[in-house]
Amino acid sequence: MSKCIWNCLAGLGLLAALAGVARAEPAEEFYKTHPVTIVVGYSAGGGFDLYARSVAKHIRRFIPGNPNVVVQNMPGAGSLTATNYVYNVAPKDGSLIALARAPVMELLAGTASSAFDPMKVTWIGNGATELTICALLGNPQVNTIADAQKVPFTLAGLGPGSDEDMFTKVLDNLFDLQGRLINGYPAGAEAMLAVERGEVDGRCGWSYSSLMMAKPEWVTSRKLRILTTLTLERSPRLPDTPAILEFAKTDRQRQILGLVIGSQIMGRPFFAPPGLPADRAQALRNAFDRTMADPAFIADRRAANEEVNPTDAKGVEALLKKLFATPKALVDETRAIIAGK
Repeated sequence: MSKCIWNCLAGLGLLAALAGVARAEPAEEFYKTHPVTIVVGYSAGGGFDLYARSVAKHIRRFIPGNPNVVVQNMPGAGSLTATNYVYNVAPKDGSLIALARAPVMELLAGTASSAFDPMKVTWIGNGATELTICALLGNPQVNTIADAQKVPFTLAGLGPGSDEDMFTKVLDNLFDLQGRLINGYPAGAEAMLAVERGEVDGRCGWSYSSLMMAKPEWVTSRKLRILTTLTLERSPRLPDTPAILEFAKTDRQRQILGLVIGSQIMGRPFFAPPGLPADRAQALRNAFDRTMADPAFIADRRAANEEVNPTDAKGVEALLKKLFATPKALVDETRAIIAGK
């Protein structure tokens, strides 16, 4: 980051410290005078950004005091930049929440740049269980996983910690695919544009819901070739597409896939900094749960070709505890694959 950005973050950190010693106001009084910011760890125009803006549109009706809710994009490193900011710098007063997958991916894809504990963030909830795919628009020689084992092809990468980076390395290792990561894209919107321009052939670790929000015609016209869903079983949304577990032939392959795919359960995770006042944290959680059940919000998501299958904060915490209880030897082996070692 530039010196200016770090100075700005430091200034926000000072505000956070002052907020921490300020007199605690009841949630409703606080939100009458404080807007809420949703920090999105991805670029504007992508699936996560559009989802966050839909949540922002509806959730204010359910937060006591009905504050304004705005969206701020902070892309970088597969949402690691935003997560580090939210955990370490952002005000811990309930005025900011985030939509980012880095905390969910920390067990497997955490790097030296990770500066947070997923079990200590204030979990708000998860909006959807993610369906992730491996798909190509370019290179017509590759139509199946069998083709992908023989013919080299290129895939957009968002850098260490991203789904694209993780899944490409795991599938190349387990199944000898010939996919080559082209890293440097800050977020999904830029990666999708790279696919469209022909800079790369496709993406592996691609959010199906984001794809259907941005380019549904690629799917309906069969222009996009979906090689596999990164799931344990075939998805009802793509019943004719094989699940990646169908290609596993050894216990090792099945165990590693089970661990990696388990991290996909939370496709739209919302969280806040650690240490929020308890009543404000509960107010945000209640508002999130009510938004997920709101007919107007559900109608918006269905119009965007996206399902609504949320998990509340307690469910998110339980899923993470289960994930982090995975035997260390299996985690270490999987992390080594993802790190490219």
